[in-house]
Amino acid sequence: MPGKHHSPEQIVAKLRQAEKLQGQGMTIPQACKKLSITEQTFYRWRLKFGQMSEDEAARLKQLEQENAQLKRIVADQALDIRMLKDLQRGKW
Repeated sequence: MPGKHHSPEQIVAKLRQAEKLQGQGMTIPQACKKLSITEQTFYRWRLKFGQMSEDEAARLKQLEQENAQLKRIVADQALDIRMLKDLQRGKW
């Protein structure tokens, strides 16, 4: 069964909701159940997004996408360089 994919803004909002529910006396498992997430997901999100605002979470996602794009570009360039070196050595 495929999982739900939450945006960083949604994650931060759910973490804030969980904080409010805990402030009202709910335990973490109860708050997770109410928010329809697992405890493991809650703790993972809290580690990654715990002190972020929604704007910061959106910026993080944008930077991660940009980083992935740059890594692909570097990999393509490394492959091009390798092919040119092989051509220069006469392997083709």
